[in-house]
Amino acid sequence: MTSPSPTSVPGTPVAAGDRRRWFALAIVMTAAFMDLVDVTIVNIAIPSIKQDTDASFSQIQWITAGYALAFAAGLITGGRLGDIHGRKRLFLIGITGFTVASALCGFAANPEMLVASRILQGGMAALMVPQVLSIVHATFPAHERGKVFGLFGMVVGLGAVSGPLLGALLTEWNIFGLEWRPIFLINLPVGVAGVILGRKFITESKAPRALKLDLVGVVLVTLGLLMLLYPLTRGRELDWPVWGYVMMGGAFVVFGALVAYEKRKAAKDGSPLVELSLFKVKSFAAGIAVQTVFGVALGIFFLVWTLYMQVGLGWTALRAGLTGVPFSIAVSAAAGLSVQKLVPRFGRKVLQAGALTMAAGVLLYIWEADRYGADIAPWQMALPLVVMGVGMGLIVAPITDAVLSDVPQEHAGSASGLINTVQQMGNALGLGLVSVAFFGVIDERVAPYRIPAEYADGFQNALWWVTGVLVVIFLLMFALPAKPRQHVEGGAGEEPSQDELPEKEPALTS
Repeated sequence: MTSPSPTSVPGTPVAAGDRRRWFALAIVMTAAFMDLVDVTIVNIAIPSIKQDTDASFSQIQWITAGYALAFAAGLITGGRLGDIHGRKRLFLIGITGFTVASALCGFAANPEMLVASRILQGGMAALMVPQVLSIVHATFPAHERGKVFGLFGMVVGLGAVSGPLLGALLTEWNIFGLEWRPIFLINLPVGVAGVILGRKFITESKAPRALKLDLVGVVLVTLGLLMLLYPLTRGRELDWPVWGYVMMGGAFVVFGALVAYEKRKAAKDGSPLVELSLFKVKSFAAGIAVQTVFGVALGIFFLVWTLYMQVGLGWTALRAGLTGVPFSIAVSAAAGLSVQKLVPRFGRKVLQAGALTMAAGVLLYIWEADRYGADIAPWQMALPLVVMGVGMGLIVAPITDAVLSDVPQEHAGSASGLINTVQQMGNALGLGLVSVAFFGVIDERVAPYRIPAEYADGFQNALWWVTGVLVVIFLLMFALPAKPRQHVEGGAGEEPSQDELPEKEPALTS
């Protein structure tokens, strides 16, 4: 039997009544989860990688930093390519490349090959990840997006802490004697399934008017991001050289040149890489600011938390990973509740409550770390982690909805790329601040018996920084709209213009 394409009826909501959109959602969410896990899973396996490959400290640094740099530098370009050539097409290219790069990582014969494969993997993730939010934005009508972004927040919560746990399990199990390699090879079946199912269930969409890739913009944004993120990534290892500060200062000059060029480009042919008009949308501009600062808080917390448990307290990777399970559950549960029940009724107050709740959990963690010292147990960490998780869950899901709610569909890819880019920039800045907030107050050369106390002091000091950042986030949230547009207007009856409809796909055969 042949059934008509669900997008072939003009004037109907995007994919209305079509079950395929939920399969498509599961596919892109799985890809997003795969990327989130891959960012954190490697850290746990670093000792095994170093021992097995005899990698130098610099090479170990690049195994993690290479991915982050390639990912951040390519996100905006990846988002715009999706707008131009089709989000489904770029998603499939990205997930295929990500899967191939994962195989190269897993079968790397030496550290140099592993570093090169990780850089390739980050570049492919930059093509894949921006399409996730773009596909959601183009596939689901406004009144359904709140529920969808709630699910997205749950995925973010699970990915945030399941990476270390999964990495610990795969490394300790030493499957088939492969030691650390399964942390990359596990992506292969997931990626292959994503490619096969994505071709069938994801509906193609792109910008309604023809756009051209802004090559000068690509060069400027990539150069600016590398100039900012490279010194932040390598700074501590190189003892913060002067050239690093000069390079970071120069990055803002490059960004200034980018803004000036993009304004001229938009006036000339309407195809800039970075759609500056998006920043005239109050909800988008405010949301981008919140996303950036929130990335700083997460960058500080997760690295310091890992060091505190594994180095300071001497816990195994598995014990540290299991300690984060309550946090993950709390984030996921709060994310779903936030978007589906709370935000439609209370609007941005939910996000502000999340910032204050997360700050309360951080303060509780500071008190417990001081009270119990080196004798603190995982079960004693559960309460502050649950409180922090609830707070984070109230933020991560609705903030995406708030940022994209008023963005024109033709710029969804560019907007999604910007969201992911500023998150990475904030995260990199947070990682850079760890050298001040944590390493700046501990003495790593003390006698072994003093290490737990030193790390506990550093952990508490870093958490005070996180608390301050969360207060800033709370204040920035006053610039967000009181309620997302679709909740204010009761978007169930909204219909996109004909230009907003995805492209027709060939008829399905069942």
